[in-house]
Amino acid sequence: MAMTLRTTPEIDSVIERLAQRWGVSKTEAILRAVQEADRSRSLEDDAMEAYARVSSEYRDAIDRLGSV
Repeated sequence: MAMTLRTTPEIDSVIERLAQRWGVSKTEAILRAVQEADRSRSLEDDAMEAYARVSSEYRDAIDRLGSV
């Protein structure tokens, strides 16, 4: 799907640096950055869900350890 992306000069510089660092076009750099951001968020979400589950399941033990 075609898309127009309007950026500031500062953001364009960032995209250019990423493209050069990765040895890809600016379009590919944008796509990779978006995918990386999505993976990062997914990992954070997974970690928070695991923390919530474990802290709930082991709340008594955690509280006892905190009082030692």
